[in-house]
Amino acid sequence: MKKEISEAKISETEVPALIAYRVSAINMRLVPAPRARDWMQSTRDHFANRCLPLLVANQAGWFALNSHRFRAVWNGGEEPTDTRIEYLSGKPPYAAVTHFGYGIITWNLPYLFRTPPGYNLLARGPSNLPKDGVYALEGVVETDWSVAAFTMNWKLTRPHHPVTFEVDEPVCMLVPQRRNELEAFEAKIRSIEGDPELYQRYAQWHQSRTQFLTDLRIPGSDAVAEGWEKHYFQGTAPDGARAPEHQTKLHLRDFEERK
Repeated sequence: MKKEISEAKISETEVPALIAYRVSAINMRLVPAPRARDWMQSTRDHFANRCLPLLVANQAGWFALNSHRFRAVWNGGEEPTDTRIEYLSGKPPYAAVTHFGYGIITWNLPYLFRTPPGYNLLARGPSNLPKDGVYALEGVVETDWSVAAFTMNWKLTRPHHPVTFEVDEPVCMLVPQRRNELEAFEAKIRSIEGDPELYQRYAQWHQSRTQFLTDLRIPGSDAVAEGWEKHYFQGTAPDGARAPEHQTKLHLRDFEERK
């Protein structure tokens, strides 16, 4: 007789926990994803840091960090042996291997993850952190019941192009998600004129934005002195209305280690 997997519900007052059970000796650190990205810091006047949606997305999960420095090269073939991994630091056990072929690098994450009932775990590449010659593949895992560890995979995209992963470079971003939440949404398209109040407020924003961009071309204008519009960053609309639950930073908790 087969056992049925429990689908108990999490209490509304219970604090949800993301638990990482160690299942191997590979040392991959787990940390909250940071707000900064080097390429954003390097933009002129750090202008990329003015984009709050980017900054919040940067922090929206936990990073699993690479354990050993290695170089990978793919010759364009389909077999696992067509991808060569050369470890440049550290001793075994190694996390990254060639398992699937097609230029795919596979990290055996040394954890069995557990989420509360009803939560999946999105395993994706680090947000807003492009890497030349390779692309992170994403997966959604039902970590509230599965007893199998999962892998993180990246696909090399340029044959004969060496790609190096450094120690403590993020290779996986972990993001808990409520199961069935996306499917609960009704997706609709409407004419904005059908909501007169929203249309009026949007038109006010659009006019304000257009004027600001025009004034930026006028030396000595208030727009030039201000440098950039801060309405969204500050959680305000042009009419002065404030968003009561506006976020400019996320504060994810560190993993608390216990035996």
